[in-house]
Amino acid sequence: MIVVDGLRHDYRGAEGRRVPALVGVSTQFHPGEFTVVLGRNGSGKSTLARHLNGLLQPTAGRVEVDGLDPCDDRQVWQVRRRVGMVMQNPDNQLVATVVEDDIAFGVENLGLPPERIERRLEEVTEALGIRELRQAEPHMLSSGQKQLVVIAGVLAMRPRYLVLDEPSALLAPRDRALVLEAVARLREETGIGVVLITHHMTEALGADRVMVMSQGSLALEGTPRHVLSSVDDMWRLGLDVPEPTRIAHELRTRHGVEVPADTLTVDELWAALSSRMGAPA
Repeated sequence: MIVVDGLRHDYRGAEGRRVPALVGVSTQFHPGEFTVVLGRNGSGKSTLARHLNGLLQPTAGRVEVDGLDPCDDRQVWQVRRRVGMVMQNPDNQLVATVVEDDIAFGVENLGLPPERIERRLEEVTEALGIRELRQAEPHMLSSGQKQLVVIAGVLAMRPRYLVLDEPSALLAPRDRALVLEAVARLREETGIGVVLITHHMTEALGADRVMVMSQGSLALEGTPRHVLSSVDDMWRLGLDVPEPTRIAHELRTRHGVEVPADTLTVDELWAALSSRMGAPA
């Protein structure tokens, strides 16, 4: 389990002034859990993500990963083996000229024998559906395929947690779906904990838990249905809600139509309206 307790992080601003990026954040992340973190730009999402594997150190408070301290130089390597990180631009994390060499890079640094490295390459490329790309040159791949290669390299090290910091931000819709479907399938098969930082509301629908960051603090937390249907709170925080949720909210508040407040999907909205009209759902 990853424990975040009273986490504060200040950046150095102009003239040496401290600029708070995180202010007293406390939460937990569990193996096997799919957590989505939402928030506007500058809300503290990425700063929080970088604390989970020791890329940043707290100004105050603490982070603990399976009992290990990311601030302890003797333990930070074990922390980073447990918490894999994938950034939004895959080009910044590709290091080799052949896909399988790129995926194997981190595993080789673990000192594993060649047969175990090969076995892990087989496992992750099969799981992510990129086995046929092993001999390809990374610069010839689509952005979505590149992101899958980066994820494969992280997963080959067998972390307990995978932190994805807006991995689909630079991707076309087709590539974004490719990456998210692969991650969802992998989580079901391996039980890895996934923390997804995103600004796409629809990516939160399948989460176990949704966190909403605002001005460095944890503003909302709960199930997707609870958080995403809190329309007034989400709007107050400068965030949108799923389109069916917005339509249901307007039907209910402006036109007096009794539609469930926690409507999230088109199917749910259609079912609610059909039942009112007596039509089959």
